[in-house]
Amino acid sequence: MTASLRIEDLGCRPYAEVLDLQRELRRRRIARDITEDVLLLVEHPPVVTLGRGTRATSLPLAPAELARRGVEVFEVERGGDVTFHGPGQLVGYPILDLREHRQDLHWYLRRLEDVLIQALGQLDIEAGRNPGLTGVWTAGRKIASIGIHVKQWVTLHGFALNVTTDLDPFDLIVPCGIRQVVMTSVAAELLRADSDPLMAEVRERVVGSFCDVFGLAAVAGSGTP
Repeated sequence: MTASLRIEDLGCRPYAEVLDLQRELRRRRIARDITEDVLLLVEHPPVVTLGRGTRATSLPLAPAELARRGVEVFEVERGGDVTFHGPGQLVGYPILDLREHRQDLHWYLRRLEDVLIQALGQLDIEAGRNPGLTGVWTAGRKIASIGIHVKQWVTLHGFALNVTTDLDPFDLIVPCGIRQVVMTSVAAELLRADSDPLMAEVRERVVGSFCDVFGLAAVAGSGTP
């Protein structure tokens, strides 16, 4: 019998609220109060997150200046450098027990990349890896960022795929610490402006690819886990 993946579509919610939710779900997954893997899908109001690998040069503007521009800043436990989340970006937070998959962080990172590469391929966007760098790229442009944290083999944080995202705020940071990186989005690559239908289509492709790559069966959640 195929194991289940509960899909919780949260709409647009503040970063702090969803961070607390992730941590609570992971606590419950570790304790086995939750017996199935969970995938949270969400969009965030503008926010910059600083991973454990963030360098001072990756954040040219002080947090106070970012706040003045309407962008929150959070230091979090995930790996990687600085990144931006905003409306039009599909953010996925898998709460997976890797003891039921494979206890290998590099394997897990590559599988997250596979999910997005496969989903983008179904949208006629040829995407792939950039050797030595975590994330997903197309024609030399970065379209998705990945950063994770694992405790007792249960995962936290995840991926951010630019769908209809306004890419200008990425100029406020050095995305993932990669200088001169060019960010892109699904809408930019496909020259599409139908934001709501496009986001729904991308979400469907990502869920399908996630289930395919991890060998899980999607089950709709309540939206208020």
